[in-house]
Amino acid sequence: MALKNIVKEMRDGIGNISRRGSERRGSENGKHNMRRRGRSYIAPEGSSSSSKIIVEQSQWANMPPELLHDIIQRIEASQTSWPARRDVVACASVCKSWRAVTKEIIRTPEQCGLLSFPVSLKQPGPRDAPIQCYIRRERPTGTYRLYLGLSPALSGDMSKLLLAARKIRKATSTDFLISLVGDDFSRTSNTYVGKLRSNFLGTKFTIYDSQPPCDTAIHSNSRSQRKIFPKQVSLKGSSSNYSVATISYELNVLRTRGPRRMQCTMHSIPISAIQEGGTAPTPIEFTNCCEEQIPSSPSPVSKGKKPLVEFSSTSLSGPLESFGSAADPLILKNKAPRWHEQLQCWCLNFKGRVTVASVKNFQLVAAAEPNQNVSVAEQERVILQFGKIGKDIFTMDYRYPLSALQAFAICLSSFDTKPACE
Repeated sequence: MALKNIVKEMRDGIGNISRRGSERRGSENGKHNMRRRGRSYIAPEGSSSSSKIIVEQSQWANMPPELLHDIIQRIEASQTSWPARRDVVACASVCKSWRAVTKEIIRTPEQCGLLSFPVSLKQPGPRDAPIQCYIRRERPTGTYRLYLGLSPALSGDMSKLLLAARKIRKATSTDFLISLVGDDFSRTSNTYVGKLRSNFLGTKFTIYDSQPPCDTAIHSNSRSQRKIFPKQVSLKGSSSNYSVATISYELNVLRTRGPRRMQCTMHSIPISAIQEGGTAPTPIEFTNCCEEQIPSSPSPVSKGKKPLVEFSSTSLSGPLESFGSAADPLILKNKAPRWHEQLQCWCLNFKGRVTVASVKNFQLVAAAEPNQNVSVAEQERVILQFGKIGKDIFTMDYRYPLSALQAFAICLSSFDTKPACE
């Protein structure tokens, strides 16, 4: 049987399984969710919806492991771009055995430069060439969508939605809730991946991840910081927030002309990640932290009220602190632009990826001390660049050691109003 026929029959089989599961459940909410999510969507690990849809006992579950491995390997090698890469996602949706083999074959973005599953958005990007994306801003709804592709004009309908964020203004801060889908930003949803929070002036931001850092020292430290209080965040349906980075914008007291100056402290990435032979923390599973909220022992609460929990230094009302390991964190700074006499403006070499002058445009490079053994070439390498190419359209190119989630959150900080920095 030809490889294309196998893939077609497999995807048709998945559709039949999903339809039969929907008919048996008869749930209107389930049907609504299935229509709302695209064909390329795959639920994160531990998702309750995925466990209901996937049927282990199917005609494909008993395929010989050698043949199965060869089929998935060929599909993965032939489908290197979206939307064709949804065939790889379809392989992981057949059953548990197919999912295990697919996860074994699929490499991280650092190794192959491709994005396949939701966990890829939390893994470091490639070392050699950046992953090129663009952000579309929707002013009426305060929504920001991150797509995989060069630009809307070049990608069109072939663009793949990676992440979406919703801006929520509060009295003393601004929140950007980040989700895997563009129409569900609830923290109780399994599509919630993190958030960005600013201070009152919009000069300091904290990036929160929905799951703890994969570094052992950071993870153990974060769990030991949990405290139970009766008047804090509710346990029911709430997600954890782990601080992984902070962003600071320099105050422009003298109101001098020039671009904004920013500094990013990546607490979850050690400086050793960009040293020779160094590696960045790479999560291997997309976990749902809602299940980790229940404390091991009951807390004293008032009668008639549900127990509540606060996450010490990462609580939503706490100071902008983070869980750090013993190693020095990676610090990123914006690359200094040069003044162009003929154009009478500040200029950076975006290599054709940015076409409109804006105060939001920036390039981030590593800031290292002489004793940290980081080569000059590595310090000059652009890790993240962001710039405007049209009305409400911006490009975002990121590379190792940043992940798509971290890069997207840093770029979101540029959208917030900063009267004290301009």
